[in-house]
Amino acid sequence: MVKLEDAVIARYEYAGERFELLVDPNLAMELKRGGHVSIEDLLVIDSVFKDAHKGDVKSEERIKQVFGTADLKTVVERIIKEGEVQLTTQQRREMLEKRRNEVVQLIARNAINPQTQAPHPPQRIQLAMEEAKVQVDLNTSAQEQLPAILKEIRKLIPISLEHLRVAIRVPALYAGKATPVLHKYDLKKEEWQNDGSLIALIEIPAGLKQDLLNELNHLTHGSVEAKLLDSKGV
Repeated sequence: MVKLEDAVIARYEYAGERFELLVDPNLAMELKRGGHVSIEDLLVIDSVFKDAHKGDVKSEERIKQVFGTADLKTVVERIIKEGEVQLTTQQRREMLEKRRNEVVQLIARNAINPQTQAPHPPQRIQLAMEEAKVQVDLNTSAQEQLPAILKEIRKLIPISLEHLRVAIRVPALYAGKATPVLHKYDLKKEEWQNDGSLIALIEIPAGLKQDLLNELNHLTHGSVEAKLLDSKGV
């Protein structure tokens, strides 16, 4: 649970009347984006206030009249999702930086340069976002923002968001050790052969293809076989 001095106010207004909570800023924003958080961890004090600074608590009767229930979880979720979370300038700056890094890493993992078929380094993606003056949104997940951001940076660098289907054959000597590695990815199919070798079909973000092959080659001392079947993307 966040300390009282680090808490922020979440405020919902109804006909000029305020309903306030003291909350963990990070968990409040996570809930606002549609995530699942523990109400016990979110709230600093299990009360709905008419003025959180003064500690004036709303009556249960008035809460029922406005929200249709006095159930704390339901009321808290409405206040957070429909109201405003009052972040400090520093908190907002730190959260925006974290969200920007999430976007950069997501693009680096999933996108490639279609001219070279190699992933773009995170630094190149970050510079393209800065040059395109891309604004990230705290209230939207990195995944949801991806199409719009790709559209902007595609004006500056060649980039394609692709998923690859790769067929993998692991020799019998290493098949057992390779199985946990294969299962870290989207394993579409696996078949054990009569000679003990393993054939697997994996769908993987283009940016992670080399990571997968490097890991398997290290594990099998270079004896793994891989074949690109097809790709799909935007």
